[in-house]
Amino acid sequence: MHLHILGICGTFMGSLALLARDLGHTVTGSDQSVYPPMSTQLENAGITLMQGYDRSHLQPHPDLVIVGNAMKRGIDAVEYMLDVGLPYISGPQFLADHVLPGKHVLGVAGTHGKTTTTTMLAWVLDQAGLNPGFLIGGVPLGFSESARLGGDYFVVEADEYDSAFFDKRSKFVHYHPRTAILNNLEFDHADIFDDLAAIQKQFHHLVRTIPSTGRIIAPITETHIDEVLAMGCWTPVMRTSIGTASDTAAVELSAELINIDGSHFKVLHEGMVKGEVHWSMTGQHSVANALATIAAAEHVGVSVEQACAALSCFGGVKRRMELLDVINGIEVYDDFAHHPTAIDTTLDGARKRLGQRKLWAIIEPRSNTMRMGSHKDELAHSARLADQVIWYQPEGLDWDLQPVVDAASNPASIARNLEDIIQRIVSEAGEGDAVVIMSNGGFGGLHQKLLQALKAKA
Repeated sequence: MHLHILGICGTFMGSLALLARDLGHTVTGSDQSVYPPMSTQLENAGITLMQGYDRSHLQPHPDLVIVGNAMKRGIDAVEYMLDVGLPYISGPQFLADHVLPGKHVLGVAGTHGKTTTTTMLAWVLDQAGLNPGFLIGGVPLGFSESARLGGDYFVVEADEYDSAFFDKRSKFVHYHPRTAILNNLEFDHADIFDDLAAIQKQFHHLVRTIPSTGRIIAPITETHIDEVLAMGCWTPVMRTSIGTASDTAAVELSAELINIDGSHFKVLHEGMVKGEVHWSMTGQHSVANALATIAAAEHVGVSVEQACAALSCFGGVKRRMELLDVINGIEVYDDFAHHPTAIDTTLDGARKRLGQRKLWAIIEPRSNTMRMGSHKDELAHSARLADQVIWYQPEGLDWDLQPVVDAASNPASIARNLEDIIQRIVSEAGEGDAVVIMSNGGFGGLHQKLLQALKAKA
């Protein structure tokens, strides 16, 4: 069958394309924004990519069009698809119908950490010999691709974003997980949700699909998740915590930090030490993700000790504090920041690891919620741990970043073009500094342009 995917370079749709290919289908796709690492992965997989959304991309007619949730009425290919009556389906529905039946699904949901935790869980199950299938909304460093069919288990990044323009349900309600991680919950996706309560309602819909023989994993500290579970829960809940909260009877799995940056910690199951993790990840958010992973893996028969050993050699995910290069002693990182909390926790982990070394944060407020200004009052505080913050004000941003700079307690400035950012780093950054580029998009190719400029200076 010939499948054509509209919005194929999105992190979910790109991974879905790989699964469709492995099912034996011929896969092509269109996208407005084609950039690495997803575009590189798809091209290497032999999938034909087309720029834009022209109706000619659907000629000759494919057997089925898989429609990404970025597609809207008025887009040429969408209007053509509807006018000529081509069969179409949402990405989550295709996954549910063609990949997930008969598998034990492990879903990873939450505002933050979904991609990393999904990758961790797939890695742990893989190291335990369970041959899991998975769909990861990013490019993992421990696997050759971001998706595979696998065997009896399937790990999926369970996103609360809507499924398609014709299906406004959250993606995750399609997946029917038996093991579900609810990592955290904050207001996000202001373009489709009016408030936090609207997101909590969707999470409640997810909880309603989890069988009584399944398992829900949730931190003891997440009151917004507690409110969701209070709406109705028919599944055993396993609670996790870091530090002092682990003394409470409600917590079954907890972590005791050995290094303050989260790079080394002990894991306790019902108060007894069962293993240690010593890894390259940093930040308490990474430890929280690890605990959820261990709890989910334990539900399918992987011991806590086994899971800890696997996490100790976990490689991470591209664009999650990914070290791109070290040039003249300057470390340059890429991070997929999309929310003030993500900025805060990432910089907190970096600060604890770096100590007194200089930390630069270059931030593009690019997500739909950030572009709408929904989190603008929180941004200055979120970047407070950096020694220097450069906020990028791109054309088309609906609001001015100057109040964010004015509210900062640390040195902050605005750049309106990439050349100014590059010149600033090249002229002022020195040996021992760390530069973290934070964006959920391609940032105009800033990453490679900066690395080239630093190499040229050398």
